[in-house]
Amino acid sequence: MSEPITACPACGGTNLTPFYAKDAVATHSCLLMRDEAEAHAFPKGDLRIQFCDDCAFVFNAAYDGTMAAYSAMYEETQAFSPLFQEFSRDLAKRWVDKFDLHGKSVLEIGCGKGEFLVNMIEQGAGTGIGIDPGVHPERIDPALADKLTWIADYYSESYQHLKADAVVCRHTLEHISPVNEFMRGIRAAIGDQPDTVVLFELPDVLRILEEAAYWDVYYEHCSYFSAGSLARLFRATGFEVLEITREYDDQYIVIEARPSTTPAPGEPLEIEDDIARLRTSLDHFSGSVTRSLDGWAAEIRKVRDGGGRVAIWGSGSKGVSFFAGLGEVSKLVDYAVDINPYKHGMYMAGSGHKIVGPEQLVEDKPELVIVMNPIYLDEMGKELERLGVTTSLRPV
Repeated sequence: MSEPITACPACGGTNLTPFYAKDAVATHSCLLMRDEAEAHAFPKGDLRIQFCDDCAFVFNAAYDGTMAAYSAMYEETQAFSPLFQEFSRDLAKRWVDKFDLHGKSVLEIGCGKGEFLVNMIEQGAGTGIGIDPGVHPERIDPALADKLTWIADYYSESYQHLKADAVVCRHTLEHISPVNEFMRGIRAAIGDQPDTVVLFELPDVLRILEEAAYWDVYYEHCSYFSAGSLARLFRATGFEVLEITREYDDQYIVIEARPSTTPAPGEPLEIEDDIARLRTSLDHFSGSVTRSLDGWAAEIRKVRDGGGRVAIWGSGSKGVSFFAGLGEVSKLVDYAVDINPYKHGMYMAGSGHKIVGPEQLVEDKPELVIVMNPIYLDEMGKELERLGVTTSLRPV
């Protein structure tokens, strides 16, 4: 076990406010387990979430990077959702058009299964390099093979020689603890290429805190950014911030930047003024989490006491975190539903719940299905209608 982190990984400040703690949570949320026993035995770590009063960065001070185990068994893709597919395609088109990446090169750090890099090529980018320990090239259309290069590894100094017209990094920075060091590494790799565009997307911690979305707080997410803290990190590590927006029902932050030769180029954007809101949200977060979990525990017990069945929809990180919060009550939930066929028949790390396809609901007809991400509520409702299943479909 590594020593607790005592200085902000983003700015180095030591003016820190702890505000949320939880013991023994699964250190990975999207690794597939082959059986229930393996899932129950999965390594666990602690959450000690702290707020930096200097730059507003939020992080897990108890995070131990040696427990990271990203691999080909990591199944994080959301590409089986039509809603998410539409969002990804639209974002790829926007970036290709806005930064004139037609026929140009793209390097994606943390490319996952590679779908977004494919989107970039389909929208006009010329070539792409994707780096991720969990990449599965065999899932990619072979017709694109001559335009795409896949590297099944973590991004590190050994890949700083790779150059591109655009550096893309989506839903990866929140998995990295030494964020300042990571961003300085990217800046060093770009070097004297001022026209390179740097495009990141990641969860917005402001929404997580204000909505007390504890299901979005879990071990492998060791770093949490708001628009302001992300912009401050980019400027401090040698980037000019061009634009920051909230996307996907305000769940995500998208930042667009270029390398700069000055320490803090440009004036702060209006969206960056969020420190006061973040500080205010800390006061009610823990209490709101407790009330929500108590409410769900009571609801689940009520259904089970009446002889009914309960399932969750969404077996990824949100589901793992939800079960960790419920503790013993999670055992009253029968299973987790997921539309990703690669997950079916596998088990969730920590809780050991089996992952099944939506068709299982036809046979079991559970009285309550808890949706782990409210943005998919309509999509899931249509799937239930297609299957002829009537149930209480409720978002967390």
